[in-house]
Amino acid sequence: MQTILVVEDEPGIARLVRDYLDRAGFRPAMATTAGMALDRLGTDTPDLVVLDLGLPDRDGLDVLRAIRQRGSVPVIILTARGDEVDRIVGLELGADDYVVKPFSPGELVARVRAVLRRGELAAGNVDLLEVGELRIDFPRMRVSVDGKLVDLTATEFQLLATMAREPGRVFSRSQLLGAVHGVLSETYDRAIDAHVKNIRRKLDTNGGDTQYIQTVHGVGYRFIDD
Repeated sequence: MQTILVVEDEPGIARLVRDYLDRAGFRPAMATTAGMALDRLGTDTPDLVVLDLGLPDRDGLDVLRAIRQRGSVPVIILTARGDEVDRIVGLELGADDYVVKPFSPGELVARVRAVLRRGELAAGNVDLLEVGELRIDFPRMRVSVDGKLVDLTATEFQLLATMAREPGRVFSRSQLLGAVHGVLSETYDRAIDAHVKNIRRKLDTNGGDTQYIQTVHGVGYRFIDD
């Protein structure tokens, strides 16, 4: 049974999330402060952390930094509606996803499952991915749609591969730049928009309406979670 550490100081929300996770077959571990959360990281060894950013003793983003210094356990952040800056900073610090308050506990459970599934996919070093008519052969750097080869540049393929290996994960533009260039550069992060536009155009070989790469407004992009 997978353990989910829920870091939430509001009792009503904490109980609701705990009950939904329990019914979904997870083992919820609860923490109401940053200090308790960091202690539980060592004792409970959770498979995933659900982290509220509004904690009473320490900013949630500081807790995320501390979690990332300790390892790579997946983290889903909870943030207030319209808190775009926190969402972007959280992703830059290594959060795997975010859920905006107020939220549906059922959606949160679905996000938990999706993040855990992405981790399994990434760890499995999948060589071939097929989503609908799209086929990506990672070792050979070949992409086809409905059997037709798609001519992507090296940069375009790397961007597509980065997102496709973790379907559903939201990537900021800076993270995608880091995947392509190995460094983050705010100066050129809008160039990602141009590359994504080209990838979408090339993948739309049949004039269809399937968007394999979805825009997350104000944040970045994600590959469709089929």
